[in-house]
Parts: sequence; C-alpha cells; structure tokens
Amino acid sequence: MVDKLPGPSAELVEAMKRYAAADGTHETTIPSLRIIRSSQVSEPVHSVYEPSLCIVAQGAKIAMLGEESYRYDPSSYLTASVHLPIVGQVIEASPEAPYLCLQLQLDRRGLLDVIQTAGLSAPAEPGARRGLVISRMNDGLNDAVIRLVRLLDAPQDIPVLAPMIIREIIYRILQSDQGGSMRQFALIGSHAQRIASVLEQLNRNFAKRLCIDDLAAEAAMSKSSFYEVFNEVTGMSPLRYQKQLRLQEARRLLLSSSMDASDAAFEVGYESPSQFSREYARMYGQPPIRDIRRLRDSL
Repeated sequence: MVDKLPGPSAELVEAMKRYAAADGTHETTIPSLRIIRSSQVSEPVHSVYEPSLCIVAQGAKIAMLGEESYRYDPSSYLTASVHLPIVGQVIEASPEAPYLCLQLQLDRRGLLDVIQTAGLSAPAEPGARRGLVISRMNDGLNDAVIRLVRLLDAPQDIPVLAPMIIREIIYRILQSDQGGSMRQFALIGSHAQRIASVLEQLNRNFAKRLCIDDLAAEAAMSKSSFYEVFNEVTGMSPLRYQKQLRLQEARRLLLSSSMDASDAAFEVGYESPSQFSREYARMYGQPPIRDIRRLRDSL
C-alpha cells in the first residue's frame, strides 16, 4: 500500500476560498502573506519571484526558469531563495475547484536568525545551488501553515502569534531535504549569498548598462567564477537575466500607461527601439503594439 503524501487539508482550502473570494492576488492582514486564486488554467505569465514560499492547496502550477520547468501541487511546495524572473502557468484549475496558492514572503534576516538560533550549519558541499527548489510537503510544515492561515480569523492574535508561526515555518523548510539550498543564500560570505546581493542590485538598477567586471567585483569573484555561480543560481546568464527584467518592466509600462514602444524601450535601458521590438517579440510572441492590444482586449 502506498502512503498518502502529506498535503493541505480541506480546512485550508475553505479558509483560502473565504479570503480569496474572487480570482487574483489577495493581500491579507498578515503582511507577508498573500493568497492567489484562479478559476481557470492560464496563459504563461512573466513575473519576478521574490524570496518566498509557495504552497498550493488546490490545483497545480508550472514555473519556468530559463530552460527548466518546475511543477508544484498540493503534495509539494516551492521555495525561491532569490529574485528570479519566472514564467508561471496555472495548469490545473476550474470554477468548481479553483487553483489556490499561499505565498509567504521570506526575509534573509529572518532566515539567518532561525539558522543561528537552531544552530544549523552551512551545507557540506561547496558552490551554489539553484535559487528555485521544489520539495515534498511534510506534516510539520502543513500543520504550521494551517495554523498561520487560521490567524486570519483572529486578527487580534496576529501581531503576537504570526511571527512565531512564521519562524516555525522557516525552521521546517530549513530542516527539509532541500533546506541546505536556502541556508546557503542566508549565510553571509557564501557564494550564493553574494550572488543574491548582486541580484538585488540588478533588480533595482536593471535599466543601467551591464558591466560584468563591476558585478564580479561586487561579488568578490573572478569574472569566470561569477559567470559560473550566477548561472548555477539563476539558470541563465547575467545578460539574459537583465533582459528579462527589462522586458517585463517595459510590458508593464505599456499596459499601464499611454507610453509608446520607443519611450518604453528607452525607459528600461534600451538604446535601440528596433532591438527592443525584436527581443520583445521573441519573449512575448508578438511585437509590443500587437501584444499590448491583445492584453487589453482580454481584460
């Protein structure tokens, strides 16, 4: 007989439905906690995952990082240790059984505090690991997540109890088989932590010209080591990483304003509008004007 894998309970599904009554991303009274709902499968959606824990209570999703694909559902959970440009797609959802996902933002200082308090050591193996990991759900994590969501029904308890439960959730993740991956990104001076700092800088300054020598110096690595570790963490080169950030921001600007394609190109750091249009079409399947028109028609 095959043991049933741990997974979110019916209680969690019903609670998430209450606090996410309509499709979309819903902030909660716990500042770092969001609930995402979708009643139908989705097209691929480009976004930047912040350091976070994602737990699916119902349905399934695929996250694509570079050339790799990560599937997560109620039997598993996803952790992003750094800022990563992702293509996400809900692949299991319906009005009767909507996709429901809990996203908990993670803070490096909070991770480091739990690591130090628990006396957890650095991973034994050298080097860096991918910044996106899928792990199997376990009973301890499942129980802590349910208790965190229950607090939404008791807002007076949130200031005291939510930080305690979030620390427990972090502890459960760090103790898992994949916990070493997250530990290395929190430990000051590790290769992974240095790349994480560079990624934060790139996310703030993606419109600036990319200088690999400066980024390698920031990470205190040789140029060749920087390329190798950056690719290991993100699954892509620094140039491709920056390009995805630029194109995502350009698409957001075009969709939310009356800005034309050339102005958007210059705004995100392109010097050539024609190069911008080519790379935009390569990423989104259509030139900027047609893509934005299609998106607006679908709203």
